[in-house]
Amino acid sequence: MQQPGFVPPPGLDGKGIFIKEIEEALATGAIDLAVHSLKDLPTSLAPQFTLAAVPQRADARDVWVCEPYWALHTLPSGGRIGTTSPRRRAQLLALRPDVSFVEIRGNIDTRLRKLAEGQCDALVLAGAGLDRLGRTESVHARFSPEELCPAPGQGALAIETRHPEAPATGSPDPAWDAALLQAIGFLEHAPTRYAVTAERTALDALGGGCQLPVGAHCTAVAGGWRMIAQVVAPDGETMVHLDTTVPEATSPVIFGMQVAAELKARGALELLAATV
Repeated sequence: MQQPGFVPPPGLDGKGIFIKEIEEALATGAIDLAVHSLKDLPTSLAPQFTLAAVPQRADARDVWVCEPYWALHTLPSGGRIGTTSPRRRAQLLALRPDVSFVEIRGNIDTRLRKLAEGQCDALVLAGAGLDRLGRTESVHARFSPEELCPAPGQGALAIETRHPEAPATGSPDPAWDAALLQAIGFLEHAPTRYAVTAERTALDALGGGCQLPVGAHCTAVAGGWRMIAQVVAPDGETMVHLDTTVPEATSPVIFGMQVAAELKARGALELLAATV
């Protein structure tokens, strides 16, 4: 678990550190299941693990936190927005090329404290985190997916367990893992599983990684599924935007692959190459 106030060294993926720690405990049998923010999990798990359940998703949208200026368009020119996300930076520059950014790290309470101290003028965060902590009074606006397309899997939780058919060293036994998998089955929310599978498939086909400026948001619509997807150049000047639907019977993997293929056809890989 991330310790309060912990700040990873610059250039180091702090999320990766904590996930690695948790998965090591899971592999050895020190714990039997792990709960993650799904957007932080790699698109492909090691074979000894499985995504046992995906509960119903919370609000996937990004939110604006700024007491003096209650919307992005009211922030004065040169305003400092606190975020470490390349996706959010690129998308915000597409809307407001005149803003600047401050590296604000830490948990939500730490980030809100740094905002109050004046280290930045505004924050852009995942709304689900504030909602789950009962801090919705800090939210002044919620961005539509058409404005800031959320990260694939944003707003969803992931329950990870050992795979019963590929037990890791230290696993009590495969029967135990199979029983655990069945016991937590009630937490599974099929529409959320479909949506995040489609989103994460698209991300994986584009190269994977939560640090890419890629947004993907899949929702159920009448008779099918809709996905909004964005790939944005780091400076925000160029964007590939896709809004597409498929029939309800379409596999989420097929849908995600179709979205990625269309994004590539429109030049997404060239934009992503600029982020390396």
